[in-house]
Amino acid sequence: MLEISNKTNLLEQKSYKYSLQDIAEPNLQRDIYTEGMVPKVAFNHRRVPMNMPEEIWITDTSLRDGQQSVEPYTVDQVVNIYKLLNKLGGPYGIIRQTEFFVYSQKDRKAIEKCMELDLKFPEITTWIRASKEDFKLAKDLGIRETGILVSCSDYHIFKKMKMTRKQALEHYLAAVSDAFDTGIIPRCHLEDITRADFYGFVVPFVNELQQLSRKAGIPVKIRACDTMGYGVPYTEAAMPRSVAGIIYGLQHYSDVPSGLLEWHGHNDFYKAVANASTAWLYGASAVNCSLLGIGERTGNIPLEAMVFEYASLRGSMDGMDPTVITEIAEYFQKDIGYTVPDMTPFVGRNFNVTRAGIHADGLMKDQEIYTIFDTEKLLNRPATVTIGKASGLAGIAYWINQAYRLPDDKKLDKRDPLVIQLKDWIDEEYEDGRQTVLSNKELEDKIAELAPGRFL
Repeated sequence: MLEISNKTNLLEQKSYKYSLQDIAEPNLQRDIYTEGMVPKVAFNHRRVPMNMPEEIWITDTSLRDGQQSVEPYTVDQVVNIYKLLNKLGGPYGIIRQTEFFVYSQKDRKAIEKCMELDLKFPEITTWIRASKEDFKLAKDLGIRETGILVSCSDYHIFKKMKMTRKQALEHYLAAVSDAFDTGIIPRCHLEDITRADFYGFVVPFVNELQQLSRKAGIPVKIRACDTMGYGVPYTEAAMPRSVAGIIYGLQHYSDVPSGLLEWHGHNDFYKAVANASTAWLYGASAVNCSLLGIGERTGNIPLEAMVFEYASLRGSMDGMDPTVITEIAEYFQKDIGYTVPDMTPFVGRNFNVTRAGIHADGLMKDQEIYTIFDTEKLLNRPATVTIGKASGLAGIAYWINQAYRLPDDKKLDKRDPLVIQLKDWIDEEYEDGRQTVLSNKELEDKIAELAPGRFL
């Protein structure tokens, strides 16, 4: 049967429907996931069309997936993180939702405190076990949408749940029906989708979900979860690792609209951000992230990274305030006690710091030469240098200009006598066996000795 597609406005074949393949033994994709070897990336040279949605946004899992890998947050910390998410996401809700646990009294108190703020964004959602009692718990809290775990790979269905595919499908559909009966929008977390039999289980399952949804008159959301970070952003990569292929398949064979499709990734192979961007480009409206990338094992998609990916793809922050990213990093370090690795993009102590003298010389001439963007304007973090063995005259001059916030007409250049004197002293330090960089206090004390009162 041919139908006009409302996406492409072309006649497309709609007659073939994928059926559940209820196999006796699990398909563990051993050609790709061979025990004792690095997972392989296969290619089938099939291209799927880019399909950027009209609207894209970010959802947050800092208070759910993120909190699973750190010391549990206090109620006040949860509330403060929620307020920072609102401030960062801006008035148009580019950070659209965030999810909470609901099991403990502390979890529920945190939700109630956040609800009392009466903020439109991010919308408060939950993550629960697939049981009637948990659905009622979420409903009683006034929650409109909740996440439900629906593991979809044979690794989980056969090995963890000890079920067949048919049994798992029926179990999941019953849980979703319970959610519909409660009047809650279910968000189905298709765990381990990058090791699943996409056409033998995922598509038939999502098709059944769509039928249930139409019958109930309540939408069902689909979160494609790259639980182990196996997804790849490469064009023409084969399933089940192709991010583009997964998003295309869910839309084309299961009719999941962009607004109900979300990507959740992990960073085990350093591909979390690239995969999330690919999901946006190929049709998912939402990417699910965690502040500072905090999450299971190597972490989730860093939310702050997707703020800049959004701006790169859309050409605008659309109301987001990226300077709040610096506030968030400082809050996590000072109030929560989380250590942000120094080299972490956008938030690490050294992300826009240079030690090389030749780079500092470039910064003095024009910051664009060695700065990724105007970090002072966008992140309230001016580009800086650390002073060490390789800093050179230019690095020292740049450090002084930044440290004392000297206006353009007062800035030192590398020929200034003070800069030369400092360079001589620094060289002596390293000739005497010093190995570490100089601290700000050491430099300030030496400047006060060499040029007392100059920068008062």
